[in-house]
Amino acid sequence: MPLDPAPAVPTRQSLADHLIRARISGDVATSRENNLSHYRELVEGNRNFWLGLELGDRWDEAAVLELMAERCGVVADPAHLHGQDTIDVDLTIGGLDRMAAVMHKAAENGSRVLVATGHPAGVFAVHQVVAAALRDAGCTLVTPADHLYADGGEIRHMASVAVLHRGGSLMHTHSPDPMREVLDALERAGEPLPDLVIADHGWAGHAGGRGIDTVGYADCNDPALFVGEAEGTLLVTVPLDDNVPPHLYAPMTAYLLAAAGLKQPA
Repeated sequence: MPLDPAPAVPTRQSLADHLIRARISGDVATSRENNLSHYRELVEGNRNFWLGLELGDRWDEAAVLELMAERCGVVADPAHLHGQDTIDVDLTIGGLDRMAAVMHKAAENGSRVLVATGHPAGVFAVHQVVAAALRDAGCTLVTPADHLYADGGEIRHMASVAVLHRGGSLMHTHSPDPMREVLDALERAGEPLPDLVIADHGWAGHAGGRGIDTVGYADCNDPALFVGEAEGTLLVTVPLDDNVPPHLYAPMTAYLLAAAGLKQPA
């Protein structure tokens, strides 16, 4: 799949300005009501909101909100129940810097890396470029075997990024089951698991819960990956709106690759 021409690498300030304009950070599209309802579902044990992690009953709503204010930048005031919510742009860029350090180490080590997304019309655009850059740097890209199925769909890979496909369409999914099936298939075939997973949603949660070094992206209404990072199950969770139009992520991707010391793929 050909890549669009790479933009110039932005400065930290110009990236921050872009992220806010694009509503990747700052005043994001996800409402406060939606955020709070998802935090409540996680606390009440709804596994659809655990994203493949085992969170038990260790967290209450106040603790989740406090964590999300600290690590994502949502409004900290528990009395703020309706309307606009936020992602702190400095936390987004700080997360990208920490993710870049992990990617740099993977490139130095020639690691086996699995890249996957539950957002094929959003952050897939970032994953695609990152996968190509890591391959160019000497990493081995781990892709799903053929004829793997989960959640009524087939697991495929596009530009070395694992995705879920159903009925001729790529699927938005929070489920951990596709990643579980990919990793189980590697074990059945006697192949080593990835050294690093770069993903989102349940793809990231299950990999981290499996003990694999995992970095990922999460929106302000997906608290599980932030909880996983706080508990040490994930290495890095980058807060951002994970489903804006794909081209809007291009400056962020350029910044991420530069911070990791990786070249833009041709």
